[in-house]
Amino acid sequence: MKRADTADLAGSTAVGSLVAFVLLTLVVTGRDGGTLFGDDALGTWSADHRPAVALALARAVTYTGTGPVPYALVVLAGVVVGRTARERILRALACLGCLAAAQAVRYAVMTLVARPRPAAAEWATHASGWSFPSGHTTTSAVSGGLLILALLSRAPRGGRPLALVVGCWSVLVGLSRVYLGVHWFSDVLGGWLFGLCWLSLTVYVLARFVPPRHSAISALRPRPDALTTEERRDEPHPRREIPPRSPP
Repeated sequence: MKRADTADLAGSTAVGSLVAFVLLTLVVTGRDGGTLFGDDALGTWSADHRPAVALALARAVTYTGTGPVPYALVVLAGVVVGRTARERILRALACLGCLAAAQAVRYAVMTLVARPRPAAAEWATHASGWSFPSGHTTTSAVSGGLLILALLSRAPRGGRPLALVVGCWSVLVGLSRVYLGVHWFSDVLGGWLFGLCWLSLTVYVLARFVPPRHSAISALRPRPDALTTEERRDEPHPRREIPPRSPP
C-alpha cells in the first residue's frame, strides 16, 4: 500500500471513529451518566457469573491494563520498528509520548463527562475516578495497537500470530472491566473508539507528514530482498547488453 493510500485510509478511520466516539459521549452526557444499551444486562450477568477461577483470571488480566505493562509494550514497539540503536531509542520515546498524550486527552474527557461508575457493591476489584471512557481499555488499546502496527510493519506475515495475541489481550482487558463490575460496557466501547481514533490519527500523521526515512510506514511495502524463491524465479531475467563490435 502506498503512503498516500495509507494516509487516506487512516484519515477516514480516524474521522469515523471520532464521530462515533463524540456521538456516544453526547448520549452518555445527555442521560446524565445513566446506563445505555446492554449496560444493565451485562452488569447483572457479570455479577451473577463469577466463579473463583474466572474471577482470578479476570483480575490478572485487568492488572496488565495499567502500570508498567502498557509502557513496556510501547517501548517494545519502538524497538521493533527501529533499525539502529539510535532509531530504537528515538522511536521508543516517540511511542511513549504517543501513549502519554492519549492518556492525558482521555483523562480530560473523563473529567468533563464525569460519569459515575456502577454501584460499588458490585465491584470485584479496586477502581477510582470517573467511568467514561475506561482508562484501562484506552491504555491497552493504544499500547497494544502501537505494538501491532510495529509488528505488521516489520514482518507483515510473520508478525501476524503475535499481533493477534496482542489484539486479544487488549480486548480482554476491556471486557474484564465490565466483568469485574467497575465499568459499564459503554465505558469500554468508548475506550475502544478513542483508542482506534488515536491510533488512526497517529498513522495518518506518520504517512502524511513524516519523511519516509523517519517513518516505519515505508516498511509496509515489501522489500526487494523479501521476495520468496518462487517470486524471484518468476521474475524475467535482465538482458545483458552486448557491446558493439569495433570496425575491422
